[in-house]
Amino acid sequence: MEQEQRSFTGEREGKEGMGEEVSPPKENGNLDFILDIPLEISVELGRAKILISELLQLGQGSVVELSKLAGEPLEILVNQKLVARGEVVVVNEKFGVRLTDIISPTERVKQLGA
Repeated sequence: MEQEQRSFTGEREGKEGMGEEVSPPKENGNLDFILDIPLEISVELGRAKILISELLQLGQGSVVELSKLAGEPLEILVNQKLVARGEVVVVNEKFGVRLTDIISPTERVKQLGA
């Protein structure tokens, strides 16, 4: 036990002998405490930029042209960060999204800096 304890004390980021103890990592990597954090999921069909004058002219039945083409994958965002792409499906008379492409963890980490 003394030898195991030594491996978590002493050297920390190149600083030896600071006397600061670091807890050993947990075997299970228990992350249960984050499972109840709410996340906002949104699906983006497309985008458009319009002038205020054009916005004021919109009425019932108006059509706004979006940037994406018909058939292009939708973007699935979690807390406004792209995590996947997919296609629209209908489930029990409600819209849903079938995931067709998951963004790699490396790409998701790059987005955090943007």
